[in-house]
Amino acid sequence: MPFYNSEEERKHGLQQLQQRQKHLIEFCYTVAQKYLFEGKHEDAVPAALHSLRFRMNVHGLSSVELVPAYLLLAEASLGLGRIVQAEEYLCQAQWTVLKSTECSYATHSLLHRNLGLLYMAKENYEEARYHLANDIYFASCAFGTEDIRTSGGYFHLANIFYGLKKLDRADTLYTK
Repeated sequence: MPFYNSEEERKHGLQQLQQRQKHLIEFCYTVAQKYLFEGKHEDAVPAALHSLRFRMNVHGLSSVELVPAYLLLAEASLGLGRIVQAEEYLCQAQWTVLKSTECSYATHSLLHRNLGLLYMAKENYEEARYHLANDIYFASCAFGTEDIRTSGGYFHLANIFYGLKKLDRADTLYTK
């Protein structure tokens, strides 16, 4: 922090710093998402870690605002086949959500979707179905049952039923 001559200048400087940090949070988050969409999981990790670090600086160590960065890190870890590391990030995200009273349905949805994907990778299909059903529920509460953001849960759940050779259920979910 530079030296300021007055209290007003100090407050203004602090506000400017917080604005820059918030901008960096969103920038790093967007870059990490972009790499994940492109399948570049290794490249997504540094951006997601920076997003997490800036979120910790701005919001504190136990804020629900940390959850999106944990979810990005978990998704990147799953893409890299690092199941244990993904599970650690998801446990941290789940603990943060459980402690919070102000967590949105959309965040609950993303958490359960990632937990469902984790359990699919671990071939624990019962737990995966539970979490994907919760994903669909929370996404429906946040966006509605026909929204595109809800369809991901249907799709992953259909993949489980397809793998279990329950094709009628899989077809219904794929159609939904």
